[in-house]
Amino acid sequence: MKRPSLGSLLLALIPFIAMCFSVSLWDRIYPMVLGIPFNFFWLILWTLLIPPCLWGAYRLERRSASHPRGPRREGATR
Repeated sequence: MKRPSLGSLLLALIPFIAMCFSVSLWDRIYPMVLGIPFNFFWLILWTLLIPPCLWGAYRLERRSASHPRGPRREGATR
């Protein structure tokens, strides 16, 4: 089994970090965005941004799988 690339791991971790560890950055105030509390807006926003982030991680993995690293030996088969 191939290990995931660093780029795809970082791209997949962005939503997790944004949803779990950023609360302390904006929890001191109570603003409203589009008529809903900011913390609820923040969670909805990242719930909508998770699929594009994971799609990007998937595309990075597909690209790295289709272009293997290192020199190929002559006569080697896939």
